Amino acid sequence: MSKLQNLLKGIIKENPTLVLVLGTCPTLATTTSVLNALGMGVAATAVLICSNIAISALRKVIPDKVRIPCYIVLIAGFVTIIEMLMHAFVPDLYESLGVFLSLIVVNCIILGRAEMYASKNGVVDSAIDAVGMGIGFTLALFLMASIREILGAGTFLGFAIPWLVDNPILIFGMAPGGFFVFGCLIALVNKISKKKNNKEFGCHNCPSAYLCGKKDENPCATVGEGDDK
Repeated sequence: MSKLQNLLKGIIKENPTLVLVLGTCPTLATTTSVLNALGMGVAATAVLICSNIAISALRKVIPDKVRIPCYIVLIAGFVTIIEMLMHAFVPDLYESLGVFLSLIVVNCIILGRAEMYASKNGVVDSAIDAVGMGIGFTLALFLMASIREILGAGTFLGFAIPWLVDNPILIFGMAPGGFFVFGCLIALVNKISKKKNNKEFGCHNCPSAYLCGKKDENPCATVGEGDDK
C-alpha cells in the first residue's frame, strides 16, 4: 500500500465511523451542532496523530503483556494536553463538549489504530494512517452535524437559515434523529464504496472452485454437476 492509499483509506474505504462503526458514542452525542462536531473531530485527530507516533516509536520498548495499559497512559497524556489547550483558548467549546473530551482516552478508533496499526508499523506510516483516519472521522461528524443542525434547528454554524429556523424538525436534534441520520450515511457510504455488491452465486464466486476445476464456468454452473471430481 502506497502512502497516498494509506492516507485515503480512512476517508471512505475504511472510514472509522461510517464503515468500521467505531466511536459511535461521541458521533451521536456531539453532532447536534456543526461547531461541536468539528471541535470533537479536530481534538480526536490531534490525539490520534500524537498517540500513533508515540506508540509506533516505542513499539519495540513496550512489553507485549502490558501494551494496552501503556497505550492508555500515553493516550491519556495527550488527551490531557488537548483538554488544557482547549480550556485555555476555546473555553466555550471546551464546556460544550464536556465529558466527551475526556472519553477520547477510551475511544475505540484511537485504541484500535494503536493496537492494529501503530504497534506494527513505522512512525511515518503510522502518522499518515492517523491523519487519514482523523480526516475520515471529522468528515463523518461534519456531515452528520450539518444534516442534524440544519433540519433540527434551522441553523448552520449558529447562523439562522430562513424558513427552516421557524420550522425545525425537532426529532433530528434528538437521539432517534441521530440514529436515523447515522444509518442513512452508513448506507450511502456502503453504496459508494460498493461494500454490498449483489453478486451472483456460482462456481466463479466460490473460493474452492479451483479444486473441482469449475472456476472458469458460467455463474449458473453448479459444483459437482456432471463431474465426478
